[in-house]
Amino acid sequence: MAQKILVVDDEPNLVRLLESRLKALHYDVIVAYDGKACLERAKREKPHLIILDVVMPGMDGFEVLHTLRHSSETNLIPVIMLTQKKDSGSMLDAEDLGCTDYISKPFKPQELVKIIKRYI
Repeated sequence: MAQKILVVDDEPNLVRLLESRLKALHYDVIVAYDGKACLERAKREKPHLIILDVVMPGMDGFEVLHTLRHSSETNLIPVIMLTQKKDSGSMLDAEDLGCTDYISKPFKPQELVKIIKRYI
């Protein structure tokens, strides 16, 4: 059975790219384009890992991460944050909220795959 990865980003082109690359590596990929959809899919689909963008309209990635970590259904799922914010303060905030790892945009897909393989 393939391991499930939930990809969450409001940029459809990036989501399609990641979905294509991860499916080629035999992962089962679920997608969401905003925080609310992420929370719904995480509870319903029980992914093995979540790739979560920080900057999204409505509920940002930090709010989503906080909610994931405070739910018994999702609190143990590894979360890799995607960020354009390169300041260390943002990443410290993410770590304080329970972020498993992070990668700064732009990134090479193979860099993200290396991070994914650390956790699943």
